[in-house]
Amino acid sequence: MKKVLILIVLLVAGFATQVKAQTLKFGHLDIQQLIMVMPERTAALSALETEAAELEGMLGTMQEELQKMFQDYTEKRATMSDLVRQAKEEDIQMKQQRIETFRMQADQQLQTKQQNLMKPIFDRADSAIAVVAKEQSLIYVFDVSSRVVLYQSPQSVDVLPLVKKKLGIE
Repeated sequence: MKKVLILIVLLVAGFATQVKAQTLKFGHLDIQQLIMVMPERTAALSALETEAAELEGMLGTMQEELQKMFQDYTEKRATMSDLVRQAKEEDIQMKQQRIETFRMQADQQLQTKQQNLMKPIFDRADSAIAVVAKEQSLIYVFDVSSRVVLYQSPQSVDVLPLVKKKLGIE
């Protein structure tokens, strides 16, 4: 019985040394820094700025129309009948509401457009990170841009240069 117990202890000790012999490798990078240097980002931002400018132009036109309506109303208010004045006030209020609705919808549209434009960029970055991590036998790659990582060991591999190379970025 003692011989069996000693044999089991030796086997367990042998497995433990094999597991301990494997080194755990970690990597890190600043994903925001990577995204900033990706050429697709420039094209995405350009498309987003174009759409934003178009929406801002439309909003400006609507605000100018409102300003003219209000100016016309204030100039002629004294000579208007109660019914005409009330109708003009309702028109002004409706125009203000349409402008506010347009502003909210434009903000939502720009957010959606930004997400749609940036998703393929982040997906491409994630794929490159995964490839580099596998090539380097890393078990985790941490994003240090989020400042969640409180300590970074010098043994952790900075994979940013490797990922940039994998993406063809200098």
